[in-house]
Amino acid sequence: MAIPDFILALRAAVGHESLWLSGVTAVVVRDDSHVLLVRRADTGAWTPVTGIIDPGEEPAAAGAREVLEEADVVAVPERLAWVHVLPPMTYDNGDRAQYLDVVFRFRYVSGTPAPADGENTDAAWFALDALPPMSQDMGGRIRRALESGEAEFGR
Repeated sequence: MAIPDFILALRAAVGHESLWLSGVTAVVVRDDSHVLLVRRADTGAWTPVTGIIDPGEEPAAAGAREVLEEADVVAVPERLAWVHVLPPMTYDNGDRAQYLDVVFRFRYVSGTPAPADGENTDAAWFALDALPPMSQDMGGRIRRALESGEAEFGR
């Protein structure tokens, strides 16, 4: 996974200390029957598009940017679906972080899914009734994005 320059600068100052970061999950839906998923290069897991929000960047804009960067697809945000805190994590290199994750439902506009930036090995549409195996957390993000109604906050 590519590390944003602002995080590299922070790491130079704080080492492996835990960082509190904002992330975004973009659940891109096409024709209300298919969802865009990417296969992560680091774990091999299928997930919706995720990424770190840059300082000062609007979360929905970050989601659209990540979808284009990671999957070569243009999508627009339709609604905020879920805001929640992920458990603390430690990366293989010892870096520690915890994320506030902002989940949006996005509507597909154009493009053919492809792994566009090296963070993923595949990108594809999946029928909602034929999703590949994925973590309970990622499945929950998709489920909440597909539900109608108000955004949820917390677990």
